[in-house]
Amino acid sequence: SPKQTAEAPASVEPASVDKAPFQVSADRFADIEVLRYQVPGFEELSLKEKKLVYYLSQAALSGRDIIWDQNYRHNLLLRKTLSAIVRSYEGDRGGESYRQLETFAKRVWFANGIHHHYSSQKMLPEFDAAAFEELLSNTPGESLPLEPDQDISILLNALSPVLFDPSVAPVKVSLDTSQDLLTASASNFYRDVTQAEAEAFYAARKDPKDTRPVSWGLNSQLVKVDGEIIERVWKKGGMYTHAIEHIVHWLKKAVKVAENPAQKDWLEKLIRYYESGDLKDFDAYNIAWVKDTESRADSVNGFIEVYGDPLGYRGSWESMVSIKDMEASHRIATVAEQAQWFEDNSSIQDSHKKKNVVGISAKVITIVMESGDAAPSTPIGVNLPNANWIRKEHGSKSVTLSNIIDAYQEAGAQSGFHDEFMLTEEEKARHHEHGSLAYFLDVDLHEVIGHASGSINPGVGTPKETLKSYSSTLEEARADLVALYFLMDPKLIELGLVPSLDVGKASYDRQIRNGLMMQLQRLKLGDDIQEAHMRNRQLISAWVYEKGLAENVVEKVTSNGKTYFQVRDYEKLRGLYGQLLSEIQRIKSEGDYEAGKALVETYGVKVDQAMHAEVLARTEPLHIAAYSGFIQPRLVAIEDDGEIVDVHVEYPDSFVDQMLEYEDEYSMLPFVSSLMSWNRTGPTVAPVLRGAKRNSITLTTSELPDIQR
Repeated sequence: SPKQTAEAPASVEPASVDKAPFQVSADRFADIEVLRYQVPGFEELSLKEKKLVYYLSQAALSGRDIIWDQNYRHNLLLRKTLSAIVRSYEGDRGGESYRQLETFAKRVWFANGIHHHYSSQKMLPEFDAAAFEELLSNTPGESLPLEPDQDISILLNALSPVLFDPSVAPVKVSLDTSQDLLTASASNFYRDVTQAEAEAFYAARKDPKDTRPVSWGLNSQLVKVDGEIIERVWKKGGMYTHAIEHIVHWLKKAVKVAENPAQKDWLEKLIRYYESGDLKDFDAYNIAWVKDTESRADSVNGFIEVYGDPLGYRGSWESMVSIKDMEASHRIATVAEQAQWFEDNSSIQDSHKKKNVVGISAKVITIVMESGDAAPSTPIGVNLPNANWIRKEHGSKSVTLSNIIDAYQEAGAQSGFHDEFMLTEEEKARHHEHGSLAYFLDVDLHEVIGHASGSINPGVGTPKETLKSYSSTLEEARADLVALYFLMDPKLIELGLVPSLDVGKASYDRQIRNGLMMQLQRLKLGDDIQEAHMRNRQLISAWVYEKGLAENVVEKVTSNGKTYFQVRDYEKLRGLYGQLLSEIQRIKSEGDYEAGKALVETYGVKVDQAMHAEVLARTEPLHIAAYSGFIQPRLVAIEDDGEIVDVHVEYPDSFVDQMLEYEDEYSMLPFVSSLMSWNRTGPTVAPVLRGAKRNSITLTTSELPDIQR
C-alpha cells in the first residue's frame, strides 16, 4: 500500500496558524492557474476521525489512474512518458523544447489526459516531433515506460500520432448530433461500437414498467468482440481491478474506524458493489449513503457523473473526501428544510411538481482530498445520487464546498475580471457587497433545490434515454433556473438568508454578463460551445435576453467602444427565468427530445463571433487564467510501532512535484505495451502489463476483463 508515513519535501508548507498568510496561487501556465486550499477544522478531529479521513483519502488517490484511462486509451502511456522526461531529462532544461514540454506536461496533468478538461478539444504541444525525439533520447531509458529490450522508437511510433496529428482523437466528447457521437468521441467508454448499436443495446435491456431501474452502463466499457457487443465491467476481478483492489483495501480499513453504524453500512455496501460490479448493489449503497446524515466525515467514491459519455450512460471515476463545516451548514440546512415550500411555489406546472419532497439533506463541507474527475479541476457543489427514483423515494445529499469556494474567491478578488464587464458604479458596488453571498446561495439553491426538484411523468424514460446528448445541458439549466427564480423571492429575507433582494440582483447581473460575455474567454475564436455547463449558461441568458427585448428587460449598451448588458427590470427578468424553467421542466417530465434539442441548438451552441472577439480583446490585458484548479493537501500518518497515533495535514506548493509524487505512489493501473484486440476470453496477443504500483497488496487477478452480455 502507499506509504503511511512521509517526510515532507522542501516544497511543503505544514499546517500552522503562526506562518505568513497562506498563498492560494501556486502556478500559472497556458490558460490555467493552479491554486491551493486549506482544511480548517481538521486538527479538531479525534484520532479515530483523522484515521477515517486518512483511509478515505488513500482510497481516493488509489483510483486516480482510472479517469486517465477512461478519458482516452493512450493517456496513461503519454502521462508516464511525460513524467519520465520531466523527472529525468539530462539535456538543457533551460532550452525552449524542454520548457515547452514541461508546460505541455502540466496541461496534460491538469486535464487528466491530452484533451482539455473543459473544452474537450485535444491539446497540441508547441514542440515538434524532432524535439520530442531529442527529449526522449536525453532521458535515461530506465526512467521511460520501456522494457529493457525496447528503445525509444516504440514510444515515438506509439505517441507521435497522438501528440502531433490533429486528426487523431480531436475531441474527447463530441456533442455534434450531425455525427455518430461515439465514433466522433475519443473517450475510452466504447470500443468499435456505433451510437445506434449502443442505443439499441440498452433499449433492449430497459423495462418500461420498472420504476426502479438500475443505471445501465454506468460501470462498464461497451465493446464489440467478434461481432457481439459486450460490457467489460469495472470491478474487482474485472476491468480496472488493479486500482479497484487498492480502493477496496483502504475502504476496508475505513470500515474499522467508522463513526457510526450508518456510515459503516454504506462503506460496506460500497465495498460489496466494487467487488460484485452489480448495479443493484450500487443502488443499495446510494440509499444507505443518503441515510447517513449524522457523520462528520463523508466521501464520494465511484463512477458518478456521466458528462464524459456523449450518450450519458457511463460514469467517470471520482472521489471527494470531506468533513462537515459545522458553522456554515446552517445556511444550506435552512434551504433544505424549506424544500417542499420551494417545490410548491416553483414556476413549473403543478403536474410536474413533487407532491412530497423527501430526504433532502444539505450541508457545507470542507474538502480534504479530491481525485479522479474531481481534481485538479473541482466542482463547487454536489447533489447526489443521480438516480431519479432514489431521489424521489429516499432523497438526496446536497453539499457546498466552502473551502474550495473560499480559495476561488480569494484568488479572483484582485483580478478585475468582473469589473471589466460592469458598466455602472451601482452594479459594481452591488457585486462587491453582495457577490460572495449571492454566489454561495446560488450554489446552495442549485444543488439542494434545483437538482432535487420536479418529477418525470409516469411511463417516460430517464433523461439520458429521452433527451440523449442534450440531457446534461438541460439538467444544469433547470437547476440554475430554480436558483435564479428564487434568488429574487422575498422568502429568502423571511428565512434570514439574505439582508435584501440586492443579493438576488447581484446574482442576476452576474448570470447575464457571464452567460452572454465573460465565459467566452474560455473558447478559441471560431469555436462552438461544447461543454454542458457553458451551453446551459448561454442558453439561459440568450433566451431571456431575446424574450425580453420588446420590454427592454435586459439592454445591450455600448460605452466607449465596449459592450455591456444591463438588467433594466429585475422582476420581469425573474418572470422570464420562471417561464424558461417551466418549459425545461416540461421537456424533462415529458421526454420531449425535439423541443430540448431546439432550445440547446438555438441558444446554447453558436457564439456571436464579434462579441467573442471583443471579450478576448478586453480580457487579454488582464492576464487572467480562464480556468483554475488545485494542488491537493497531503495527509501524513504518524506511526508508533505500526499504529497510527496522529495524522497531519501538509500543503504542497509545487504542482509538478505533486504530479511526480503521485506517479510514484499511486500508479495503480498497468498499461499494455503491444497493440492487441479482444475476443470473448481475453486478448488475442498476450499483453505486457507494466506500470502498476508494486506494493504489499497482492494483486490476485489478471487484467483480463469481466464480460457481461
